[in-house]
Amino acid sequence: MENLENAIVEIKEKMPGLKLLENEPMSSHCSFRIGGPVRALAAPKDVTGLSKLCHLLKTHHISPLLLGNGTNILFPDEGLKDLFIISTENLTKMFLLPDGAIYAEAGVSLAKLASFAQQNGLAGLEFASGIPGTVGGGVRMNAGAYGGELKDAVESVVFYFLPDQGLYEMANENCKFAYRSSIFQQMNAAILSAVFCLKPGDKAEISAKMRELNERRRDKQPLDMPSAGSAFKRPVGGYAAALIEQAGLKGFRIGGAAVSEKHAGFVVNLGGATAADVRALLAAVQQRVFEQSGVMLEPE
Repeated sequence: MENLENAIVEIKEKMPGLKLLENEPMSSHCSFRIGGPVRALAAPKDVTGLSKLCHLLKTHHISPLLLGNGTNILFPDEGLKDLFIISTENLTKMFLLPDGAIYAEAGVSLAKLASFAQQNGLAGLEFASGIPGTVGGGVRMNAGAYGGELKDAVESVVFYFLPDQGLYEMANENCKFAYRSSIFQQMNAAILSAVFCLKPGDKAEISAKMRELNERRRDKQPLDMPSAGSAFKRPVGGYAAALIEQAGLKGFRIGGAAVSEKHAGFVVNLGGATAADVRALLAAVQQRVFEQSGVMLEPE
């Protein structure tokens, strides 16, 4: 704890222009709208600022948590009083490369990435237009929807490896992309940017596909309520939502958390839900589904 306090003092001295929030409630930084205060949350203006911040933290033996949009995370009610979080929200550069590929920094939303691709007549990211996450988080978990996954579009990823403070680029084939996973989940690294290689397509057709998928999403998913998207990974040979519904759990509630009435694959915050409510609900759903079907669902 003393190391962290000393680090915060030095960061204030050496990075006076840095957006630094202290004792910040994490309910304001995640889609679940749940979570107590973190000791410090910083949002560097650019990659240079992020690398400098990481270097300062390392000199104090502090390993930060990197955060994107917070759309697939549940923060504890009691907060994280000994943690320093770095947000990539300001890393939003995006442009076309000479070969027609798209360069996008970690903080670019997947919706904006998909829209940029459409505007430039590039197909392959239509599925991502309704995913609420960012490039960094999306690459880390190989985000996907409606049969598409980021692994099919990513050419390479640039990341900052915290243990040696080095900057590296990794080609797609080395990222170990799989269903909702990548090598970055096993690494202490900050994804800084990615290059996306897409196919030329008709702008109108790409736009129509995006509208179709987003209408399906609005019709079937509880987008008007705080959640973290799909609560469970898709089990082999089936769908989590179907198994949950078959177990009679639509609308099942613990405290302020509930299985969505609209889509059983979503756990929603009805208002005032705590992280404890959500964890208890997830565990209860896992147990009931396992008893009914023999399938143990894995949280996403």
